[in-house]
Amino acid sequence: MKLVVQRVTSASVEVEGEIVGEIWEGLMTLVGFGENDTEREADYLARKLAKLRIFEDENGRMNKSVIDIGGKLLLVPQFTLYAHTKKNRPSFHKAMSPDKATELFDYFSEKCRELVEVETGEFGAFMNVNLLNNGPVTILLEKEFE
Repeated sequence: MKLVVQRVTSASVEVEGEIVGEIWEGLMTLVGFGENDTEREADYLARKLAKLRIFEDENGRMNKSVIDIGGKLLLVPQFTLYAHTKKNRPSFHKAMSPDKATELFDYFSEKCRELVEVETGEFGAFMNVNLLNNGPVTILLEKEFE
């Protein structure tokens, strides 16, 4: 499972010209699932994401989480995080199948909602993602259990 986490001042997702998810201060996170990912990885990364201390405290140090600042998450499903690029044309054979990935994305979103407010993109839709990266701060989180 892979997450691309961006600290944002604002972010939104549009599908067919309509905003389906929008946040102000928080984390816009691209979410990708590998073929062997399970709820175990989702549980771990939901907790990690909500508690990741990448917001500044009163001393200007990254010491606060999205929970601490009262921010939100915008979760955007993105199977292309599992692109295999050995050749010039990406292959996605290591990405989870859409049916399973939809279920796991919904599960992951619910686990995050237990900790913080969550907005989401739309699985399987063509989405336009808009964001104002704050910092910029962008972090890659990955977890695979053996």
